[in-house]
Amino acid sequence: MNCGRNMVRLFLLLSWTALAAAFVAPSSRQLPTARRTCEERVKSTALQMGLDMVTYLRVEWISAALCTNQTPRSANVCLQLGCEDGRAVTWIPRTIDRLITSTVEADGLLPVAVQRQLRQQEKTRNAVRVEMVDQRADDLKKVADESVDIVLSLQAVTRMGENGLDWKKCVQESARVLKPGGRLLFVEPPEVNGESYLDYLANLQVATTDDEGNEEMNAVFEPLGYDDVDLVLVPHVAGVVLKSEDAFLTEKERAAREKNEENDRIAEISITAFERGIKKRKRKKKGGSSEEAEAKA
Repeated sequence: MNCGRNMVRLFLLLSWTALAAAFVAPSSRQLPTARRTCEERVKSTALQMGLDMVTYLRVEWISAALCTNQTPRSANVCLQLGCEDGRAVTWIPRTIDRLITSTVEADGLLPVAVQRQLRQQEKTRNAVRVEMVDQRADDLKKVADESVDIVLSLQAVTRMGENGLDWKKCVQESARVLKPGGRLLFVEPPEVNGESYLDYLANLQVATTDDEGNEEMNAVFEPLGYDDVDLVLVPHVAGVVLKSEDAFLTEKERAAREKNEENDRIAEISITAFERGIKKRKRKKKGGSSEEAEAKA
């Protein structure tokens, strides 16, 4: 019996020793090859900060709230810049009919793992229809002009830079595919390569030329609202911008549009006044008939 107990104790001792070595060994091992350069160390530190649990959870919560609360009921088509999983399927309202994908991969191909997650979430929620499209986020070549109601940019800019994509061109493509009055919902770092993300959205302009060849520059986006994401270690900003309905119109076209809107407003007021007059005359006629009946009685 004593021999058996000693064997058990020895086995447990060896097991605990091996387990402790497994946890201690990685910290005591030497890095292979040469030392890491200073640039590699900075990149590694930035990656760890970008994945800290506090920032991740807070930004995820803000992204979900933004998609749910800032998507109009009239919106039908949504496009996500840089799909990396199926979270957007669960965030957007059920009123959305289609979700179009794009990727931050340099080859423009949507990874198989991402496709699997999108299909799984699509089947689970049974609401939105996901269109798997192989296209880069900065080259939405398979999406027609002014065909999308909502564009989502959720922590995509940083991954674009890592894979060599142009985030500015991505914003321009978003403006192209959005319908007039469509919305760009974003949760991104406030600065990208030393340039303000918000300033670029505010200063993005498009050139229009009238019949006489005169060229003018118009702002593409109108800010609806934005704010800094608080309680995070890595700064982020969340907000909504509208695509201006007059961005691609010349001055003459805008004047004609305003005139038509004014005429429509006057016509609506006239119709309302006419309907009120008819109702008033009916009430007066009905009242007169009641008085005559009482007099005869």
